[in-house]
Amino acid sequence: MDAVYGRAVMNSPAPAPQLRRSIRLGSLVLYGLGTTIGAGIYALTGVIAGRAGMFAPVAFLLASCLAAFTALSFAELSARLPRAGGEAVYVEAGLGSEWLSLGVGLLVTLAGVVSAATVSTAFVGYLTELVVVPRAPAVAVVVCVVGLVASWGVGPSVRLAAIITLVEIGGLVLVVVTAGEHWAALPVRAAEFWPGAQGAGWGAVGSAAVLAFYAFLGFEDMVNVAEEVQDVRRALPLAILLTLGITTLLYAVTATVAVLVVPPHELAASEAPLALVYERCGGSPALLGAIAVFAMLNGALVQVMKSSRVLYGMASMGRLPGRLARVHPRTQTPLLATGLATAVALVLALAFPLEQLAAVTSGVTLVTFALANLALVALKRREPQPEGVRTFPSWVPVAGFCVSLGFVGFEFLGG
Repeated sequence: MDAVYGRAVMNSPAPAPQLRRSIRLGSLVLYGLGTTIGAGIYALTGVIAGRAGMFAPVAFLLASCLAAFTALSFAELSARLPRAGGEAVYVEAGLGSEWLSLGVGLLVTLAGVVSAATVSTAFVGYLTELVVVPRAPAVAVVVCVVGLVASWGVGPSVRLAAIITLVEIGGLVLVVVTAGEHWAALPVRAAEFWPGAQGAGWGAVGSAAVLAFYAFLGFEDMVNVAEEVQDVRRALPLAILLTLGITTLLYAVTATVAVLVVPPHELAASEAPLALVYERCGGSPALLGAIAVFAMLNGALVQVMKSSRVLYGMASMGRLPGRLARVHPRTQTPLLATGLATAVALVLALAFPLEQLAAVTSGVTLVTFALANLALVALKRREPQPEGVRTFPSWVPVAGFCVSLGFVGFEFLGG
């Protein structure tokens, strides 16, 4: 009997390769900060200051509060359903619709590859100002390199993203530190930063917060590496909350120093407002510009990784061809899904005007946010307190749904 059992074991097929759980909490937080901060804050500060004036830090804080509802929902959802596929998994589990789940997954994937294509094209645009290179081949090389890094393995990919993230954060810290003497004026000028309990400035703050809201997006990308995170039910929700908290602190401090050093109307007129702030403090604006450009590569890498994991997740659920769920035994990454995401990003980057496509991504993201919040409401009704999961009050996903839907309406009304 033992001999027969031994032969059966020897002849049984080897288990299929799985995604490697190699991401720890620290790396995951850096991954989240990298996908959230990005290069946008280096230009967005001026736009926010133009709308809110000296109240720009308050606008960032208000935007953080608005984003927090959905971030908390994603933190709970990622603990309830720690699987690659993110919003697609949540929608199917909560709302019970396979077709809606497939649609959400495809929309998230589309938003990711469009974002990767847009960022890659923008990177090449900046690069051509420094070095004379043909645009199309340069775009192709950048997208392919990003795809190869994403295919290399989740460990190396996340480590590279973490290094770039530290450079991005270092740029913000550099601006804050070099403005040391301006901080001394903060106690005297503190009243300039508060709109007042009934001040008319709250209208400007609200308008600016609508734009600043998008600077806090990125936690939705983190959930798609759930199957590659160690101690995922604890680490992933905690990483989402830490990412939001650290980002809020960085943005508020950066906005404060920006309006302390440079008048808001000058920041609004500058295409590189933080470089202008750094220059006024005695630094080289070229350094901040280089950091902002470098940060773009991080955005492209994260978006390709996210898109490939969504495709992998949907294939694992049986919603897409099973080949997309195959994991390479050496890299332990879904190579076919990564290759498909890279190829689509490359086609978009080379063949289509990305401005209009990029504008769609924010609307798509908000729709998926609304559906994910709605899915959590349904899950809470069926199972209010699952074992081992940190839950939040039911009004949190309701508020997240209302905020997301409100922003969708704002987008369609052309606000």
